[in-house]
Amino acid sequence: MKTTDRYKTLAKPSREILFKEKKSKFFATAYPILSEDEVKPIIEALKKKHHTANHFCFAWQLGVEDVRHRANDDGEPNNSAGMPIYGQIQSHGVTNVLVVVARIFGGTKLGVGGLIGAYRSAAKMALEESRIVIRTIKVQFELTFGYETMDKVMRVIKQHNLEIVNQRLEAKCILTINAPKSQAADICRLFSFDPSIYVTEKPI
Repeated sequence: MKTTDRYKTLAKPSREILFKEKKSKFFATAYPILSEDEVKPIIEALKKKHHTANHFCFAWQLGVEDVRHRANDDGEPNNSAGMPIYGQIQSHGVTNVLVVVARIFGGTKLGVGGLIGAYRSAAKMALEESRIVIRTIKVQFELTFGYETMDKVMRVIKQHNLEIVNQRLEAKCILTINAPKSQAADICRLFSFDPSIYVTEKPI
């Protein structure tokens, strides 16, 4: 089974956009996130910014292979806000993303169909304002070896475009390298030319 190690996400938070529908105002922003813990502080900051808003509806998705998501209607009718927002995250093919739409009621009810269209449009506009980038999932390994093997190790690192993130030159050489996740299973094999090279995977 092929390992996926590339995914699309946002380079930075989008510019806040405003979508209007029958005097209701929908303020939407898209954010790159790495964990669910980032969601609440963002919502709280938006509540201070838009203190007259009635609803702060949102959706997020995290992960590449083990994907998690949540959609929140924040008091709007069931599936009229959070899911249309999430549908746009899926449509743009991005992950590790949060989209929040704050609604200020304009005095005219939109109905479920109107709400779905408004939240979908606001989320779409926020994501279209975003700069989408491709990221690579990386794994980290520690290599321990003798100085006499340094040239051979460096040759392998260069040939396979591995990234050295740390090195300690003590009694032995200790290099920490990053590798794309798709290469993880091959790392030990790449350095198996010398049994004195000790390779261990590290959590990032």
